[in-house]
Amino acid sequence: ILKRLLDYAISIPAFLASLPLLAIFAIWIKATSAGSPFFVQEREGKGGRRIHIYKLRTMYSDAEAILSKYLEENPAEKLNWLRYYKLKKDPRILGGIGWFLRRYSLDELPQLWNVIRGDMSLVGPRPFPAYHLSGFPKSFRILRASVPPGITGLWQVSARSDGDLEVQQNEDTYYIRNWSPWLDIYVLVR
Repeated sequence: ILKRLLDYAISIPAFLASLPLLAIFAIWIKATSAGSPFFVQEREGKGGRRIHIYKLRTMYSDAEAILSKYLEENPAEKLNWLRYYKLKKDPRILGGIGWFLRRYSLDELPQLWNVIRGDMSLVGPRPFPAYHLSGFPKSFRILRASVPPGITGLWQVSARSDGDLEVQQNEDTYYIRNWSPWLDIYVLVR
């Protein structure tokens, strides 16, 4: 109950305050690339329930084809991808706006709506795409599904993009097993 109250107390005013920014970013994305400025993806929520998370689109519309071709042509980057599910120089990201939104995690702003709806919390394990989740052992996937996913989490503020699957698992496990309102506040401040 306390976690949910904290989520509402922060996410409702933050969402309302972010609406003008979302409009500006949406226009910027539309001016840069064809397609919707928003990206919706199905991910796993609490209890394994399927949820749709919302983001500002930071990648080209044909991002999957770009990734496939890039990994095929760059075997070292493919190994990196399998370890982190991130690329330091990701060819899928829109020039200018995409890098800016990702650098400051502003692409996540629409997820405040997910928090208000109750699909997510402000802090918790990030809701990963299915391909990312498949890199973890089943026991850890079950543990992750026991709590609501978050817009941010302990490993995002500790390791960011440098945390491989092992770091992600260790940090998320610590968070889930040691949750407190103070830990959420610590993560939010970071």
